[in-house]
Amino acid sequence: MAQSALLNASILKKVAMALSGIFLITFLALHVSLNFISILSEDVFNEASHFMGYNPLIQYVMQPVLAFGVIFHFVMGFVLTAQNSAARPIAYAKYNGAANASWSSRNMIISGLVILAFLGLHFYDFWFPEVTYKYIAGETPNATRYYGELVHKFHSPVRTALYCVSFILLGFHLWHGFASSLQSVGMHNKYSRFLAKVGYWFAVVVPAAFVIIALFHHFKQ
Repeated sequence: MAQSALLNASILKKVAMALSGIFLITFLALHVSLNFISILSEDVFNEASHFMGYNPLIQYVMQPVLAFGVIFHFVMGFVLTAQNSAARPIAYAKYNGAANASWSSRNMIISGLVILAFLGLHFYDFWFPEVTYKYIAGETPNATRYYGELVHKFHSPVRTALYCVSFILLGFHLWHGFASSLQSVGMHNKYSRFLAKVGYWFAVVVPAAFVIIALFHHFKQ
């Protein structure tokens, strides 16, 4: 009975983490779409960013939900990793990980930690200045400031390189995480192979788009 309860609790944790992952994947799609506009049109990017920056629903509902989703996803990742390690206290005498699983699946915790560090940099670069501008300094809303602030962050080659490396590791994380999330929520049907391919494309296209954005604004200066 106790063993069954532990198994059910573990399954629930995996499902909860998968759902938070799917939620964050949706956010990534929206985020990369908005940022890619900065390559196409400075004015449209400013308008879209200003709308999102002062929309009450986004600022006071979606933003806290997103913050909770990020924290929850990473905490659950660490919990499940520790749980899996505890379930195998004795290391295998011989283990050839590459023969049984991809690099991305074997190193999700590593790519996750790098992404977490990247989020810290991203908050430092964009979220904290935004909070300071609007709520601490109380500056007058300026709908034309967003493009210039974005471009300024990619002036440094070191910072641009850090962003690009983080985006590449995000791709590795998504390569396994997308398919794993769908599997955890029980999507085993005739569309599972198609959804897996969509996940692999997403894991390549979205990080590549972020890299293109960073490099475009760096070399354009």
